[in-house]
Amino acid sequence: MDGLVSNFALMAGVAGGSQAMGAGTTGVVLAGLAGLAAGAFSMAAGEYTSVASQAELAEQEFENERIELRRNAEGEAKELAQIWVRRGVDLELAEAVAMQLGRNPEAALEVHAKEEIGLAPGELPNPWLAAGSSFLAFALGALIPLIPYFFGVTVLWPSALLSMLGLFGAGALVSRVTARSWWFSGVRQLGVGVLAAAVTYGVGVLVGTSLS
Repeated sequence: MDGLVSNFALMAGVAGGSQAMGAGTTGVVLAGLAGLAAGAFSMAAGEYTSVASQAELAEQEFENERIELRRNAEGEAKELAQIWVRRGVDLELAEAVAMQLGRNPEAALEVHAKEEIGLAPGELPNPWLAAGSSFLAFALGALIPLIPYFFGVTVLWPSALLSMLGLFGAGALVSRVTARSWWFSGVRQLGVGVLAAAVTYGVGVLVGTSLS
């Protein structure tokens, strides 16, 4: 959706400016291709940095937990037991399990990290996978408004129509993981995308008129 909205709006803005200046569609297509490439690489780079930083932070937390387990195994066991007690486990049982778990350092680290950090060693996301997924998802969305131009279209409305269908479809698809109805999610995403494109088109017309 990010790729579709941003590239649809970008191309609409360039189309508005080109129309006001009496220019052709070459600039629209070029802007769409540049927007696709720049946006996809930007999303991939940002996602890689974000996920890699989160993984590095988690690794540091794991290392801190290892150190604490070596220095103060009994204290860490009591801390873990208290977490389970707050969840309804009897104190004696919680302490017995925590102490027994402490006999295996790696198992203790995994449980402590899972309870305190929410992640365990081996569960960290792959930054390259996240970057690749973001790149492909953005590029796929950004490609939609370009498709009509590949078939010789010289006006904006076929691209706008296909983009609107894509926006509605993407919004409806999101409803599968939310409590909203498919038509509400579809219309909401359609409204957001159309508003962005309309505003950018207006800006393009104003700029194009002032430059013509």
